[in-house]
Amino acid sequence: MTTIHDTAVRGFASDNYSGIHPEVLAAIAAANEGHQISYGEDVYTERLQEVFTAHFGEGVEAFPVFNGTGANVVGLQSMLPRWGAVIAASSAHINVDEGGAPERVAGIKLLTVPTEDGKLTPALIDREAWGWGDEHRAQPLVVSITQSTELGTLYTPDEIRAIADHIHPLGMRLHLDGARIANAAAALDLPVRAFTRDVGVDVVSFGGTKNGAMLGEAIVVLDPEASAGLTYLRKLNMQLASKMRFVSAQLVALLEGDLWLRNARHANAMAQRLRAGVEAGLADGSIAGVEFTQPTQANGVFAILPEGVADRLRERFRFYDWDAARREVRWMCSFDTTEDDVDAFVAELSRLTGGA
Repeated sequence: MTTIHDTAVRGFASDNYSGIHPEVLAAIAAANEGHQISYGEDVYTERLQEVFTAHFGEGVEAFPVFNGTGANVVGLQSMLPRWGAVIAASSAHINVDEGGAPERVAGIKLLTVPTEDGKLTPALIDREAWGWGDEHRAQPLVVSITQSTELGTLYTPDEIRAIADHIHPLGMRLHLDGARIANAAAALDLPVRAFTRDVGVDVVSFGGTKNGAMLGEAIVVLDPEASAGLTYLRKLNMQLASKMRFVSAQLVALLEGDLWLRNARHANAMAQRLRAGVEAGLADGSIAGVEFTQPTQANGVFAILPEGVADRLRERFRFYDWDAARREVRWMCSFDTTEDDVDAFVAELSRLTGGA
C-alpha cells in the first residue's frame, strides 16, 4: 500500500496523533520472525517482566493490554469488590474520556472531586472518603490519580506519599493512571519508582502509546495484595492479546534503554518551547490576548485565546478545545514534534492575534 495521507500535516491536538517511533517499529519487525507461544507465554513478554522489575523492583507483575482505557478499567476492577467506588479528580480521564467504561464495563462507581489543577490532596479526597459500612453508599476503596495530570501538571513524590499515607490507614488503595508517566519521570528527573512504588502507589496503568508505541499499555501491580484476578479480568474485558509478543516488544523497546525518557524529554521540551515562544510574543507585543491557565510542567500547554482565534488557527494546526465556554484550548507536543513545528505554530498565532 502506498502512503495516502499528507505527511506534511502537523498538529498539536494529541500525542496520539504521532506515528510509531522508528526504534519501536523496528522492535515489532524483529519480533515478527518465526513462531512464539500466544497469550503471553512468549519470550518478549517474559523479558518485559524483567524490564518492569528493573524499573520498579522485585515482586511486581506486569499485564500488557491494548490501550489506556483497558489498563484503567481492568486495573481498577481488580482492586475493588462489586460494591467498591473510586475517588478521582473530576477532570480524570476515567471520568471524562473513557465513554463510561469504568461504570458500564467494570461496574465501578466514580466519586469525583473538582480540582483547580487536576491534582487530588488528602483534604479533597476527604470530601468523598466517607460512608464505610453504610449499605446505601458505594464504598470508597480506591483513589485514582493521574501522573502527569490531564491538565499537564505534576505530583511531587511527597504529594503522592501524603495521599498514600492518608488513605491506606482508611483501608483504601492507590491507583495511578500513567498514560503520560514517561513525561512525568522526565520532568521530575526521577526514577519512575520514586513517585510510584516508593511512595505508596499500589497499581499503575503504564502508558506506551502516547510515547512512541503503536499500541499497548501495561497494568503494573506494585503490591500483590492490592489486586486480584487480573489473569481472568484481562480476558473477560477483551484486553488479552493473542499475539502479545508484539505489544510486549514495543514496551521492551521503549523501556529497556532510555528511549522512553528521550521521547518524553523531547515532547516536554517542545511544550516549553511553545510556551516560551508565546510568552516572548506577549512580552514584545507580537502576540495579543493569550492567557495561560496552567503551568507547563510536562508536554501540554493550556491557554485561553481571543474570540474567534482558535478556529482560524485550526485551519493550519489541529488542536482541541478544553473548555469552549471560556475559550480554553489544549496544545500537546509529541516525541516527533519539531522546533520548526512549534515556531510555525507560534508565528501563525502571532499573525492571527493581531499583535503589534
